Amino acid sequence: MATSEVQTVNSAGDKIRLALVGVLVLASFVAYYFLAAQDAWVQWAGLLVGLVAALVLYFTSESGRQLVAFGREAVRETKKVVWPERKEALQVTLYVFAFVVVMALFLWLTDKTLEWVFYDLILGWKK
Repeated sequence: MATSEVQTVNSAGDKIRLALVGVLVLASFVAYYFLAAQDAWVQWAGLLVGLVAALVLYFTSESGRQLVAFGREAVRETKKVVWPERKEALQVTLYVFAFVVVMALFLWLTDKTLEWVFYDLILGWKK
């Protein structure tokens, strides 16, 4: 049974780091627009430097470390997956396509039958 936990930022240092991350992201966008009179590379450099600084600061926080740990755990779990062989994957794909065709025919026949019953028999609206 899986339980979900709500992760919160506990320490004051982490709260300050995350607030600074938000300020850095905002400042990098502001720098991008304020540097519009400069060359394009200066404008983009201002944006990228601010965003990289925000990412570095984020990954030093507890939330960032948890995100990295989650990513590593996801990669480790993905390596445990037993992937189907080519033959099995093709068979399952064909089963799915066959089911879709059968369901499409069933829904089309149901639609046409109801159309005939309501419009031709009950209401008498001949086409």
